[in-house]
Amino acid sequence: MESILVKIFATALALSQVMTAPDAVKSRFDRAQDQEVVAQLLRAGCAHMRKAFDIEDINLEDLIATAMDDPQAVAGEHKAFHGINFADLQTAYRQFCKNEKVAVPAADLGAVIEFYNKATTDLPDHSKLKGMKLPGASVVLDRRGERFAEVFEENQRRVRVALTDIPEHVQKAFLAAEDRRFYQHRGIDERGLIRAFIGNLASSGRPQGGSTITQQIVKNLLVGEDLTYERKIREMIVASRVEQTLSKAEILELYLNSVYLGRGSWGIELAARSYFGKLAKELTLEEGALLAGLTKGPNYFNPDRHPVRAQERLAYVLSRMQEDGVLAAEQSGRGLPALPRLIAYERPRRDIGFHFVDQVAREAKSLAGIDAITANSYTVRSTINPQLQRAVEETLQEGLSRYERSTSRVQFRAAEANLGQAIQRIDTEKKAGDKRPVWQRALASARLPLYDVHWTPAIVLEKPAGKKGEAWRVGLPDGRVLPLSIDNTAAQRKLALYDVVLVRVADGKGKTAGRAELRVRPLVQGMVAVLENRTGRILAMTGGFSYPLSQLNRATQAVRQPGSAIKPLSYLGALRNGLQPNTLVSDEPRRYPHAAPGAREFAQSRDRASAGRRHREQSGSESRSALQARIGSSDLS
Repeated sequence: MESILVKIFATALALSQVMTAPDAVKSRFDRAQDQEVVAQLLRAGCAHMRKAFDIEDINLEDLIATAMDDPQAVAGEHKAFHGINFADLQTAYRQFCKNEKVAVPAADLGAVIEFYNKATTDLPDHSKLKGMKLPGASVVLDRRGERFAEVFEENQRRVRVALTDIPEHVQKAFLAAEDRRFYQHRGIDERGLIRAFIGNLASSGRPQGGSTITQQIVKNLLVGEDLTYERKIREMIVASRVEQTLSKAEILELYLNSVYLGRGSWGIELAARSYFGKLAKELTLEEGALLAGLTKGPNYFNPDRHPVRAQERLAYVLSRMQEDGVLAAEQSGRGLPALPRLIAYERPRRDIGFHFVDQVAREAKSLAGIDAITANSYTVRSTINPQLQRAVEETLQEGLSRYERSTSRVQFRAAEANLGQAIQRIDTEKKAGDKRPVWQRALASARLPLYDVHWTPAIVLEKPAGKKGEAWRVGLPDGRVLPLSIDNTAAQRKLALYDVVLVRVADGKGKTAGRAELRVRPLVQGMVAVLENRTGRILAMTGGFSYPLSQLNRATQAVRQPGSAIKPLSYLGALRNGLQPNTLVSDEPRRYPHAAPGAREFAQSRDRASAGRRHREQSGSESRSALQARIGSSDLS
């Protein structure tokens, strides 16, 4: 027997149980002793499905006869039918649906049981969905109360909304599009499966799935999206159990908050904001229907890229709502409906403040007791000054680069990316209306790994071949082509055409053309923290050269000796004790008792030749260590 048939019968075993006895679904059978039990379950399932075919007014006998006479007419190009012997299916139909005795059974029930048991091993705990709190997107505001950052887990950008805050006409739009018998079935809709099956036979377009909303939740949150028979078996069993644990309202609310609807939005609340600039409770019927239509394929039916497809899908949802009695016939109109007005899509991108936002999350946990600010949708008010933050990062990055160049420590390892293939693909597409050079379009769409480095990305367009007058030339995002200054031998040797590098653009003066100066990722690290003296508020903070390279925040997490950073604190204490800026303090070397018994510590400034008596203000401006020790110990002699 073909292995594909074993998988089909194992799936049928799961389907038979959830349809006929959803409260008593077994996940394990004995290969030797339970074959007759399995046969009875398959017969019960087949009888149930025959009734469903009759309800849908489909003659199953005629369909099987057509499949036997012309298998190609049924199977066509559908991958689901590849490898199936229709003669075996007819034998199985006679055996389990018509209760006829067959000379050679089509299915080895022992193998079916073995595959079924393997597929149902370690089923996920369906009770986890009860009261599940889905991760959310939190907003961090800057010191002026304006949006600075959005924080969310990967593929979890959402704002949760209660079902009671979603208009009924929007709920019905989703049910019309995805699961019109939602309130009648118990996790699996056999009639929906039949309609999807027949629809797929009649059309070679995008296949219909037939999965219920409950199945989609189980797939997205518990069993995964593998396109296998094993996953489908697990999905059906767990879906039937979910229906026994959660109410229909809980299932629908979980679905509407978890489904992906495009524009980087998970859940209907954030989708309503992203597409229409409004809350979910304010959605009109047409807006809700458009979002409902996106569930089938947010990219395929994307109204920004494929408006006609989106219109066709909207028309389908409205027609289903009309069939369900939700929408009056005159409301649906004729022809393709116009798309609701969309707002411009702005991707949630940010290139500054990543170490700062990380520190906000840590303090939310330590000070406010919030385990993760992505566990819900919070609004966090911070003290950051975005303009100062950008200046701090730019200054640190350029400063670290200059330090390595001045100490001859620069190590060029590789370019940031190569856009050769992207340029070839864009050139082949020949997109009309875009007059920019191909290299400029490729550079504009490139996603570089160091997204928070503030040097300018540039693409190598010309590489000298040794002839006189030839030079390196790079293209910038604004379309300019400038000569590239390279003082690194390794870079000259390793760079190739269409490599992307980071540069600092130096504008020319007068008739002198500008140039691009190569910048290389430094190995040395640093940090900057800017505080407002009066309040102690942190206005800017960066914990390293680049967050993607190192998430360690050296401003708050690095353990190191304070060095001269502690001196202002000592000076502050001395001023409070009456010391004046013009007080003379000895800068002579002196020994002080050490904490260890019997040990002696020697304190002196680095420049011994200039030792003597100094004004207190000189100890700070010149960072004199011996003066610091005397002031800190109140020894002014």
